[in-house]
Amino acid sequence: MKRTKQHRKPDAILCSDFHLREDTPVCRTDDYQMVQWKKVEFIRHLQMKYDCGVYHAGDLFHHWKPSPNLLSKAILLLPQKFHTIYGQHDLPQHNFELRHKSGIHTLQVDGTLEVLDECHWGQEPEEYSMRFAAGTPYTRDMLVWHKMTYQGKKLWPGQTDPTASKLLKKYPQFDLIVTGDNHKPFVEEYEGRLLVNPGSLMRMTADQKDYKPRVYLWNKESNTVKIEYIPIDPKAVETVYLEKTKERDERMESFIDRLQSSKEVGLSYEKNLENYLANNRVRSSVKDVINECIGG
Repeated sequence: MKRTKQHRKPDAILCSDFHLREDTPVCRTDDYQMVQWKKVEFIRHLQMKYDCGVYHAGDLFHHWKPSPNLLSKAILLLPQKFHTIYGQHDLPQHNFELRHKSGIHTLQVDGTLEVLDECHWGQEPEEYSMRFAAGTPYTRDMLVWHKMTYQGKKLWPGQTDPTASKLLKKYPQFDLIVTGDNHKPFVEEYEGRLLVNPGSLMRMTADQKDYKPRVYLWNKESNTVKIEYIPIDPKAVETVYLEKTKERDERMESFIDRLQSSKEVGLSYEKNLENYLANNRVRSSVKDVINECIGG
């Protein structure tokens, strides 16, 4: 990561993927809703401390239609000078043309946040960018983009998204690119220009157990960033449910295999199921549910 020995006062706070929600991810053992707002307040206090803009790279809400309660909380607790773009979770049917129906649009109308002109999910950069120039001889062009990108190996087989290095080479007009969608944080540098992927605000899956949420403090003069970690409870994420899920999946696979290996396979699904129940050990409670479903 590009740094100076003494990082100066930040001109922007960079963050992404808040995924504000009212339900609780299965891996969490704490009061998830309370914790997510505490983290939002942490960023709010940073904004007040440095009196700079907050730039969020999409997926503010976990669902495009947040409840009145979530909207009220956002109005009260989001940082001042909050700028964002639309991620796919923020858009009805992932359709940018329907954005006027979204919770983000409501907050924009209310004045709680500002929606940037680009670059929303599914879009490509155009000529527009934000320019930081006031008060100093240093001019920086920044792009905020909800774009899946990564460093190193592909995140899944067949992934076609570009690497962070390729994006920096493809768009040399930007001194700073802030991306969202990938919940793993990283910083890529190329010829003095930066791509910052802040990662998610919350740990929402078991594989994020050791993840440390953060924001990046950016200084326009030096075009450098500094990590500001957000406090977490290390015990708030558990992985026990993964073993339970694995056991359930194995039982289901075994059940299917035994059905497929049955000697008598007729044309009637219900008849086959009745034969299976009659010739295999199945708990009576399970039989009752199956019989009720098929009208037995």
